Amino acid sequence: MPPAPSALHVLEHVFGYTAFRGPQQDIVEHVAAGGDALVLMPTGGGKSLCYQVPALLREGTAIVVSPLIALMHDQVSALVEAGVSAAFLNSSLDMDRARAVERALYDGELDLLYVAPERLMTPRFLDQLDHLRDTGRLALFAIDEAHCVSQWGHDFRPEYLQLSILPERYPSIPRIALTATADRQTREEIAQRLRLEDARRFVSSFDRPNIRYTIVDKQDARRQLLGFIREEFPSDAGIVYCLSRRKVEETAAWLCEQGVNALPYHAGLPAEQRAEHQTRFLREDGLVMVATIAFGMGIDKPDVRFVAHLDLPRSIEGYYQETGRAGRDGLPAQAWMAWGAQDVVQQRRMIDESEAGEDFKRLARNRLDVLVGLVEATTCRRQHLLAYFGEDAAPCGNCDNCLNPPQTWDATDAARKALSCVYRTGQRYGAGHLIDVLRGERSEKVLERGHDQVSTFGIGAELDEKQWRTLFRQLVAREYVAVDHERYGALALTDLARPLLRGEAEFLMRLVPERDKRRSKRPARIDIPGGIPTTLFDRLRAWRAETAKERNVPAYVIFHDATLREIAVARPASRDELAGISGIGDRKLDAYGDAILQVIAETN
Repeated sequence: MPPAPSALHVLEHVFGYTAFRGPQQDIVEHVAAGGDALVLMPTGGGKSLCYQVPALLREGTAIVVSPLIALMHDQVSALVEAGVSAAFLNSSLDMDRARAVERALYDGELDLLYVAPERLMTPRFLDQLDHLRDTGRLALFAIDEAHCVSQWGHDFRPEYLQLSILPERYPSIPRIALTATADRQTREEIAQRLRLEDARRFVSSFDRPNIRYTIVDKQDARRQLLGFIREEFPSDAGIVYCLSRRKVEETAAWLCEQGVNALPYHAGLPAEQRAEHQTRFLREDGLVMVATIAFGMGIDKPDVRFVAHLDLPRSIEGYYQETGRAGRDGLPAQAWMAWGAQDVVQQRRMIDESEAGEDFKRLARNRLDVLVGLVEATTCRRQHLLAYFGEDAAPCGNCDNCLNPPQTWDATDAARKALSCVYRTGQRYGAGHLIDVLRGERSEKVLERGHDQVSTFGIGAELDEKQWRTLFRQLVAREYVAVDHERYGALALTDLARPLLRGEAEFLMRLVPERDKRRSKRPARIDIPGGIPTTLFDRLRAWRAETAKERNVPAYVIFHDATLREIAVARPASRDELAGISGIGDRKLDAYGDAILQVIAETN
């Protein structure tokens, strides 16, 4: 019996990569050895390999739980192209095709099977899993997009909660749960609800250094967006997020009138139209999808060059997740947003008028405040974003605040007054009550608590309520004060407040949002690096597009742009040289090697 292949052998010969990235190898070896894992890794960080490689190292079939039909289809297509026996079971299959997949599963012919959580939990499918377990052919469970189990998140899927049955029914089968976005609270919720408390955790850096963050003051948002697209990405794929369905359709129609190839996507469109638009976006170059947050999770298109927001997202976690859909190929990309104070008012009203419980509303308000702190920040945006995920970072040099530092005003005195007021009132009250005290408002609550007698009563009358709210949001965002969720949003001082109170630190705030008078430094355009002959690269892309059309798969399933770029630089003259290109495994070398070498020869 031949020796079992190593993880590196599978990585190189199946997927075409010579080395793992970051914690990938540790994760693969841990799961392949039978261990449970909770993996938090940014979009584009290579999460899929963390379960696909162990699936090929372990005996039997790996079951991958995925919430989206489109994602299943593309991942299975990519695996099949790499020579892996993979399939999916979902509602897009007719009865005959579904039964054929079930037979292949029963007969042990599949390395990986992708299923939706509701399909996995059916008695029929559980019986099939029991058969695999009893015959020693159930390799592992991979739970993708694991944040769907979080009841606090906007991607919550109730059926994910039922996955807690897996360790009870199949206690000896390793499980790996993966997500690209989860703050500390969501991580704990994933571990608890999926019964992965004892699983080994792998938390990668959340930084996406290839993404430039730009946030502008909303004036004429559509015109600003059009200017951004025309100047930076006139022929590239992008996603534009809007809050309402109506705004999605109006924006998409208007962009088309202006010559931008744009499509709308929201949950109110007919299912057939949504599917058609999503397929076109995945398979065509240069399309812009205008969408609500109904679009995006699991979209595996690597060459999205920008994500734009015309409305404020619901939370900083949502913002991170949505902007993370840009630049999955590691090449330069942009996250651009236009925002205004009315966005905050609208979001607060939506929270207040929702039918959610008070605990949920309070958490939603606090998350919104943290996001507002990000957009109002005068310092590095990436630092703010990563701090939310508990990660320290130096100024990035690749966001609007780093490239064009905004004008600021010295809010040190006002900040000290605010912190003193927090302290003098006992660190038990929210921003609204503290502002009343600072402005000398003799409200019923202020009088009832006797706070008209504290030394900070009325010392902040020079600022209006809006200015004070902005200041408190920044104090929260910069962690001078902490929000006590157990005490209904009460603010309490942190250790960072002491130097400011003692006069040993200053507190600067944005004076006036930039009006785009200064042209920002252009991001790295997606020019072909290293002197690649453009004609060869273009011919390789044309060959890839034709091949993808013939095989009825997205172009990136054949090869990513990064692989074609490397080919165009190296200009390999033989199959052996071609085998050394990143992203070309044995199956793709056999299938496409001669065609690629012919394209190269014809371009010489």
